Amino acid sequence: MDNPFIKLYRSKISTAIILLVFLLFSGITGFKILADYSWVDAFYMTVITITTVGFGEVEPLDPETKIFTIFLILTSVIIVGYALKVITEYIISKNVISELKHKKMQKKIDALSNHIVICGFGRNGQQAAKKLRTHNRTFVVVESNKEIIDKHQYEDILFVYGNANEDDVLQSAGIERAECLISALPNDSDNVFVVLSARQMNKTARIISRASNESSYSKLKFAGANNVILPDKIGGDHMASLVVVPDLLEFIDNLSIVGHTTINIEEIAVEKLYDTSNIKTIQDLELRKKTGCSVIGYKDETGNYIINPEANQKLVPNSKVIVLGRPEQIQNLNSTYNIDID
Repeated sequence: MDNPFIKLYRSKISTAIILLVFLLFSGITGFKILADYSWVDAFYMTVITITTVGFGEVEPLDPETKIFTIFLILTSVIIVGYALKVITEYIISKNVISELKHKKMQKKIDALSNHIVICGFGRNGQQAAKKLRTHNRTFVVVESNKEIIDKHQYEDILFVYGNANEDDVLQSAGIERAECLISALPNDSDNVFVVLSARQMNKTARIISRASNESSYSKLKFAGANNVILPDKIGGDHMASLVVVPDLLEFIDNLSIVGHTTINIEEIAVEKLYDTSNIKTIQDLELRKKTGCSVIGYKDETGNYIINPEANQKLVPNSKVIVLGRPEQIQNLNSTYNIDID
């Protein structure tokens, strides 16, 4: 969907082109009929008259042809002047609108904190963005292909145009204030460089990188990536699992987020679930009774996971619980505890 101002100027340009074609046609026809010129001479006379270059006539003009030429000159001055004005305004307005949009977008990015930076908006980057939007997470995309940005510019996505390998581009995306960075560039060496730069600018951010080759895994980890994803390996494992345990994989796929109303699994900090000293364990939360959700996992303060924790599992600060439920139960959980997932 085009900007309404751009559409307006494009309409004016179309009008100017039609007027110029009509002027050219009228001049050629007039000289052909009044002066009995050949088509080539009539075209030549029309062009030199409209452009006012000052070349001489093909043949001396009679009074009727002179009067026609006078009207043609006056008309061409108005139409050509209008066309130049519209084209100039279009170029200037397009640049101004683009600059204003860039400044407005950069102002929004500068106000962000604890957001996600996605480097690269190819297949992996777009899939990551889709997932984050489902979770209502704020993210900024760094992309060096202007055509991709123009294609998605009306989807309310915050873009930074530039090469993610450059420090100033990452700074424009707010890497210092970001909670996480996803490097989804197609080239492994570029991902290594981005991870290394991002880690130097933000020591605490979680960095997730894509890798095409298994040999790049150790390099990316050494550069500072917390997680390295091998899409080809994951895809192959998934296809093989569909052969070995198809029903289990189908069940897990149904737990995936495929839309705004189909969130089945949520990870929530324990601080959001209680603020009194009366709650000490998972059983004390009574999530099943209050929301219908079941606790299927627990992540302690050191980052260790416990699958299917016991009801007497103690809750400590900086830990998280992983809950499973139907979409309406997850929504009930969020509303009950006023949890804003963003």
